[in-house]
Amino acid sequence: MDYAKYAENFLDIKVDGGVAIVTLNRPDRLNAVGAAMHHGLERLLEEVNYDPNLRAIVLTGAGTKAFSAGGDVSEMGVGPMKGPGYLFRGPRYLVQTFLNCEVPIVAAVNGYALGLGASIVVLSDIIYMADTATIGDTHTAVGLVAGDGGAIMWPAMVGMHKAKEMLLLSKRLSAAEAEKLGLVNHVVPADKLMEEATACARKLAEGAPLAIRWTKMTMNKLLMQSAQANLDFGLAAETMSMQTEDHAEAKRAFAEKRKPKFQGR
Repeated sequence: MDYAKYAENFLDIKVDGGVAIVTLNRPDRLNAVGAAMHHGLERLLEEVNYDPNLRAIVLTGAGTKAFSAGGDVSEMGVGPMKGPGYLFRGPRYLVQTFLNCEVPIVAAVNGYALGLGASIVVLSDIIYMADTATIGDTHTAVGLVAGDGGAIMWPAMVGMHKAKEMLLLSKRLSAAEAEKLGLVNHVVPADKLMEEATACARKLAEGAPLAIRWTKMTMNKLLMQSAQANLDFGLAAETMSMQTEDHAEAKRAFAEKRKPKFQGR
């Protein structure tokens, strides 16, 4: 498989011994997910299913500040991301390709994982988090519905009431708090993160590949049922929330470095 082609999608991919290290590679933008990276992840997670030599993935972010700060706000409403059609279709595909990816994914959360970045983390299979990292589905903080996977994954991982508290209040969790909630598997020193996550991936790569893939997909059927029940509604609601005055106010407040004043419009 030619994984070098994904460089144009801001994905740096190195394969060694059946393990692919996939790095979200936009450190100057805190690895924000723009249209190119979004599309690249969709294609990659489908393509790896057909690679008989690939047995595990480590997914991380470039640099030390962020795994991913979320969707690239600067691209929303312009260029290839313009219009409700894309906003409804693209996020659905990304969630579906994560859930349909047979290869086990070990997330190595090296810094901020917020909004869509947090969704990418929780859509992974085993999660390692640096002790200095932070995670939070912060959609509501900017006047948006948490419709791109958070409403599916967080209840499954931490329970409905805890998930409601986290998502409705846009709570940012330290690594220790995330581990206590059961949101992540392991918290490790930042300088040991890639070593520990890669060691886990290598154990997966040494196991029985068909048994591991099929066990993962058996469990993912439960998540697919949840996605079937609420993903379309969540994405439609998120798309509508992008058109609200509250979201526009959140963007202004961010640019002006102040707290937004929401009016419910």
